[in-house]
Amino acid sequence: MSTPAVTIVVPGYDVAEYAADALDSLRAQTRRDWTAVLVDDASTDGTGEIFADAAASDPRFRVVTHVHQRGLGAARNAGLDLADTPYLGFLDADDLLTPDALETLLGTLDASGSDFAVGAYVRLRPDADGHYRPGVVQPWVAAATDPARVGTTLEAHPAASGNIVAWSKVSRTDFWHRTALRFPEGRLYEDQVVAQLMYTRARAFDVVPDVVVHWRQRADGSSITQRTARLDVLTDYLEALRAGIGILDAAGHTSAVAERVRLVRAMDLPPLLEIARSHPDDAYRRAVEEFERDLAAL
Repeated sequence: MSTPAVTIVVPGYDVAEYAADALDSLRAQTRRDWTAVLVDDASTDGTGEIFADAAASDPRFRVVTHVHQRGLGAARNAGLDLADTPYLGFLDADDLLTPDALETLLGTLDASGSDFAVGAYVRLRPDADGHYRPGVVQPWVAAATDPARVGTTLEAHPAASGNIVAWSKVSRTDFWHRTALRFPEGRLYEDQVVAQLMYTRARAFDVVPDVVVHWRQRADGSSITQRTARLDVLTDYLEALRAGIGILDAAGHTSAVAERVRLVRAMDLPPLLEIARSHPDDAYRRAVEEFERDLAAL
């Protein structure tokens, strides 16, 4: 096996139903010089066994096991601490990489010398028969990644700030160390803050319109993004949105702030307002309305 070029960190908590497919999407990569750190965040189902079996059968996989659940940010940081390859990426254990994802993202970075590359993604939704089918690239995803750009910056491409997920990017590992990047721990939506820090701290980044990830929307509604009706989830959600916009503002990227606020008002706010209209806890309505006022002020 060739020397690995990229480490893929795969965190998972109680995702036994999906984890094997996620690992198969790594095995199916057209570029095979990868290694993966599988972080079992104290799962109570068969996730740990799936991870252990993968490591036993393929030396490219290694496993980290948390005795107590520490959350997605801590799980990603645990894998980050073990990355010793030139490049670094992330894949949630219920999502899928497209077969040429690594070839595409590493290829542009090898040629450009940029700090990281960002690709497009689509939702993977259940159909009437319970099978998961990929959708189409949504407009806000295309705005961030289409057309292809090499060696761009947030000043030149402010719409990139709309791509706030960890798993659609591959970075140079030394970029994380040079800029002291780590995921916040103990909160949800931790990748939103990290994404904006990446954009503001990078010397340059690349974007590609190719779909690199199928992002699963679970049929049972257990994904974090499907639980925003809970007040505690809403609190972390709004905090992450505010913090991400604040990072752009503090760095003086006024065009990116405007793009991000426009997108949040168009995509994030309407469903929250709809939930707030009938939510039994008045604190939920007050939190959403306060956030709406904050956006209007921006």
